[in-house]
Formats: sequence, structure tokens, C-alpha cells
Amino acid sequence: MNRNDSYFQRTQLLVGKDGMEKLKHSRITVVGVGGVGSHAAEALCRCGVGSITIIDPDRIEDSNINRQIPALSSTIGRYKTEVMAERMQQINPLLQINHYPDRYNSENSAMIDRETCDYVIDAIDSLPDKIHLIKTCLEQKIPIISSMGTANRVNPMLLKIADIKDTSICPVARKVRYELRGYGIHAGLTVVYSQETPLRKGAQLGSIVYVTATAGLLLAAHTVNNILGLDKS
Repeated sequence: MNRNDSYFQRTQLLVGKDGMEKLKHSRITVVGVGGVGSHAAEALCRCGVGSITIIDPDRIEDSNINRQIPALSSTIGRYKTEVMAERMQQINPLLQINHYPDRYNSENSAMIDRETCDYVIDAIDSLPDKIHLIKTCLEQKIPIISSMGTANRVNPMLLKIADIKDTSICPVARKVRYELRGYGIHAGLTVVYSQETPLRKGAQLGSIVYVTATAGLLLAAHTVNNILGLDKS
């Protein structure tokens, strides 16, 4: 067993050699690598996914340190995608990592393509961009799982995976349902959402790492299990 294979030997005990080959040849795009997306991206990497693309326009700020993997006192001011790419390459030197410090929107949506992407994880904050990404993936029949709101919550056990039509309580999910109905989309989108009533309102959003990280891990878990055929839901 070579060293790179030994990195994933504990995973292989669960999913078998065929499962590891599936992951090795999978191409997953994570859009948004903040408090939720950075944890999803790293989990994919540690599962042995062979090709990962990360997209996020932001640089690291002081206020990111409480919840985001790339945010350290030494990385403030650098692009999140750049720091994440370096870290993920250290985890798996054979990883094919593409990183773009760009905002996903209608103008550059061509970066999401069925020929180069097997699965998309949506961790975008901007509602218009989120809706466009969801619509693009559904039109191209690219499997996607989308994160709803995680701000202003403190109970990670109230996070759920469900179809968008079955969501409740979450204000972001309510807005997404409304916007998608305008395109005739009422179901068929898998989401991670919280059944916890937000603790506060206002323009400034509070956040805590064990909620955002749990949401990111749920996104990664659903994606990997779906690729492996282990998702029985």
C-alpha cells in the first residue's frame, strides 16, 4: 500500500475498494467556502474525492475566524479559495484542486457544466446567485444539495436534510421556495436547513462554528453517500 492509499485506509474499510475508486474519480464543485462550505470542502477532501473545485470571491477577514476553516490570524487578507486549496493539497497531495476567487453569478455560470462536474454543493449567501445556481444545476441535471440559513442558531441537532418542498421555519428556505416557484420548480431540490427558530433578527447575523460546521458536514455526507449509493433516503 502506497502512502497516499494509506491516508484513506479507514474509509476503505467502510466503503470498499470500489467505493474508493468511485470517490477518486468523482468531480465535485463547492460554491462558497465560508462557515458552511469550507467544512464541506475539507470533508470531501478527507473522504478521498479525487477532483474538487472551490469557488468564492472573498478574502479572509477577522470576523471569519470564529467559524471558517481557512481563517487564521496568519491568513487574514488572503483569498479563501487560495488558502483552502493549499490546505486540501496538504491533506491529499494527489487531489486535483481547482480554485477560483470569483463570485458565481449569471455572467460566469458556464463554470458549472455537466461534462466537468458530477455534483454541486451550494453554500452561497447571496439569494439571487443561489437561485441561479440551483436553476442551472436542475436544468443541466447536475445533482445538487443546497445549504439554507445557519445564522442566528445554536442547536446543530435541529439541522435536517430534506426536499425544499418539505422545509419549514427557516426564512432562507421560505425565500428559496418562493423564488423557485416563479420558475415552476416546486420540488426536487435537496437542502440542509434548520428547524430552529432564529434567535435574533436584524442586518447583522450571529453565527457559531458548531452549527455552520455541522451543516457543512451534512452537505458532504449526503454528497458522498449519494455517489457511493449509500443514501437510502
